[in-house]
Amino acid sequence: MAHKAAKENRTKLLLDEKDIPRRWYNIQADLKTPAPAVLHPGTGKPIGPQDLAPLFPMALIQQEVSRERWIAIPDEIRDVYRLWRPSPLYRARRLERVLDTPARIYYKYEGVSPAGSHKPNTAVAQAYYNRKERVARIATETGAGQWGSALAMACNFFGLQCKVYMVKVSYQQKPYRRVMMETWGAQVVPSPSPDTQAGKKVLQQDPDSPGSLGIAISEAVEDAATRDDTKYSLGSVLNHVLMHQTVIGLEAKKQLEKADDEADMVIGCAGGGSNFAGLSFPFAADKLAGRKKNLRIIAVEPSACPSLTKGKYVYDFGDTVGLTPLVKMHTLGHSFVPPPLHAGGLRYHGMAPLVSKLYDEGVIEAVAVPQVATFQAALQFARTEGIIPAPESAHAIRVVIDEALRCKAEDKKQTILFNLSGHGHFDLGAYDAFLTGRLQDYEYPAQKIDAALRGLPKVRG
Repeated sequence: MAHKAAKENRTKLLLDEKDIPRRWYNIQADLKTPAPAVLHPGTGKPIGPQDLAPLFPMALIQQEVSRERWIAIPDEIRDVYRLWRPSPLYRARRLERVLDTPARIYYKYEGVSPAGSHKPNTAVAQAYYNRKERVARIATETGAGQWGSALAMACNFFGLQCKVYMVKVSYQQKPYRRVMMETWGAQVVPSPSPDTQAGKKVLQQDPDSPGSLGIAISEAVEDAATRDDTKYSLGSVLNHVLMHQTVIGLEAKKQLEKADDEADMVIGCAGGGSNFAGLSFPFAADKLAGRKKNLRIIAVEPSACPSLTKGKYVYDFGDTVGLTPLVKMHTLGHSFVPPPLHAGGLRYHGMAPLVSKLYDEGVIEAVAVPQVATFQAALQFARTEGIIPAPESAHAIRVVIDEALRCKAEDKKQTILFNLSGHGHFDLGAYDAFLTGRLQDYEYPAQKIDAALRGLPKVRG
């Protein structure tokens, strides 16, 4: 794609506080066909708002099913966003020079939030809507701790209690994430825990279980469903969560306009899909409308947890025990447990239904990358741009570098935009493992994926 000469030759592109988006973008308005229905886990029939009421405040349920293109952001939420939004867009000039590529590389840096990642974009919104409906307490799960940190902070801002079920292997590997959550007032327990029936069941079967996001979700859902004062909060996957994150892409669009540039490729790491959707959905809107047919949108996942590239597009539970509604998504099976040696995050067994639908329809691409190559890319980025990226974001950086080198080989001046969804300051144990040669590649065995997929729920139609 031909581009005008950049008017803005700066490395950092900033917006004013007045440029914080006033509306979230809802991609459901622009889908050619509606997203598949969410099914009741007991009856297998489409669920209604009242089925979700024990878990979520009604405002979020309405956002979940809405097909309005734009949803207004309340002033109280924008007021908290002002602590770090608009986030900066950087031109990665030093990385470009080292790669000797004609490509222009931009990254939207969400690590400037107080919690160090993109997660507060939805955590603040969810805490606000829960508080507005007089909820006293929120239960949630977290893997690497980014989501738990964000929700702990948001609950503190709005005067809510917060209990976090943290995947045990991450609880052990990342103690400072736990301390961060506790500093903001949250109660944090390793999952599987003896605090719920779901946790007890897993511990009976495997006392040494490293845990998984699916197990932690089961615990948090059970916690919320069995207490009148508590609702459940999820940091990824659901439609309203992805919508809250679109402030990232909406800002990035304005910043690229300031640079008199436009993206040929939009790249993000993908575990449950929130940061990927947050950056890419506002750009996907142009592709869906036929305005930018050649735009490439690439989701990057780990080869240790390859839900898009090796999973099936079918109905599955969002949790391990089977307490959640059934959603159609790319899944490795709800019993899937990633290996403890996988240090790069993005551990969820499924992918957000909206991301899954776009992948199934060919609107987006997906790539799975190995762990060692991912950390090699993270190191190269840290040593050129100075920011130590979260291991999750490093998956995107791996593909950014690969695409920039392809541009060099083909002598193409393309523009690459990616989401640096958080910093890696609390993930230095993984960097230590890489630097000392202890980090290994791991490709999840096909037979184990097949075994997990054999346990998929039976859904008619």
